[in-house]
Amino acid sequence: MELDLIRRLSQPADTKVVLCVLDGLGGIQGPRGRTELEEANLVNLDRLAEAGCLGRTLPVGYGVTPGSGPGHIALFGYDPLTYEIGRGALEATGIGFDLGPNDVAARGNLCDIDAEGRVTDRRAGRLPTEETTKLCEQLRAIQFPGVEVFVEPVQDQRFVLVLRGEGLSEAIAETDPQREGVPPIEATHTSPEGERTAGLVREWISKAREILGGRERGNGVLLRGWSKRPEMPPFPELWKLRAAAVTVYPMYRGVAKLCGMTSIEGAHSFDEQLDLVKQHWDEFDFFFVHFKYTDSAGEDGDFRRKVEAINQFDAALPKLLNLEPNVLVVTGDHSTPAVMAAHSFHPVPLLLWGDLVRSDNSHQFSEPSCVIGELGTFPAKETLPIAFAHAGRLAKYGA
Repeated sequence: MELDLIRRLSQPADTKVVLCVLDGLGGIQGPRGRTELEEANLVNLDRLAEAGCLGRTLPVGYGVTPGSGPGHIALFGYDPLTYEIGRGALEATGIGFDLGPNDVAARGNLCDIDAEGRVTDRRAGRLPTEETTKLCEQLRAIQFPGVEVFVEPVQDQRFVLVLRGEGLSEAIAETDPQREGVPPIEATHTSPEGERTAGLVREWISKAREILGGRERGNGVLLRGWSKRPEMPPFPELWKLRAAAVTVYPMYRGVAKLCGMTSIEGAHSFDEQLDLVKQHWDEFDFFFVHFKYTDSAGEDGDFRRKVEAINQFDAALPKLLNLEPNVLVVTGDHSTPAVMAAHSFHPVPLLLWGDLVRSDNSHQFSEPSCVIGELGTFPAKETLPIAFAHAGRLAKYGA
């Protein structure tokens, strides 16, 4: 749905809508010929599937493998091809860094590099946040005349690099090769206006390697998602409601905040997230609840751990259902099949449950069931129009 039409049709209502995003939810057949969802013991999700209806979303388009940013932007109702937000801006906003008009930001990973200069672990063994914080303090020593440099820890091995100065550009290629066994990619400009900034980034990386070089773990850096702060139509104004985001990881907090949602912070686990939803239930009409652990297991290629993460979500779900939301959506921002150990282009399973949902007689929340579900396969940006229509928050179009 176009944003102008959303503005025209959206209307206040006394209903509650919850969007639960299991990051990287979708999978493909594993060792026993079944996906992670099929292998999971979904007592609660299967019950909701029987009473609700199923479908599949395309985050960006057929055959397109989305990043987490586009995946979430689409789920929030924005066209990810129109509102392209770089990972750097998402991470920076997520940790509360106030990006200014002269700032460009990148999401960084501390990584392991061998004596031949090849990446052996893109995540440095998921270095503890405390250690990353200490390394960021050392990296802040790298400065340039006329340009301010900020290095801020995020979580685990992740950090944010921000350059602040006149004439800086986000037209810089990422240095993360997205796989092990090869060297980092050299930071180059993707258009002429990025040439100066790319030179600064190359110099920064070189000096960072000198500082980190004596370490066994986290002796290198990978940068991606160079971006500035985007201009987004505020989500609460579009939908005429109070919207909250409850996340653990800063990047997802960032994308919600860039869209204008209120971030409810302080959770360190999914149970704590649900506790915060309960505490703030009367203050908001819409809750975005992010669940990271399916994606991290998928990216690690750990099929069994991804199944266990889905089971963990399912077991905790009654805490949310006890709040009696009018509409609940359970889906993912993209697929991360464990057998691929990476994001993929596969459609994403979606479950819709609520007061006015027309049941499609599904009995299991799984990829095969979603193929034949009532909702079919549709663009992810239509997820919230469907959900809010079921919550009585979209007026009739035309006479």
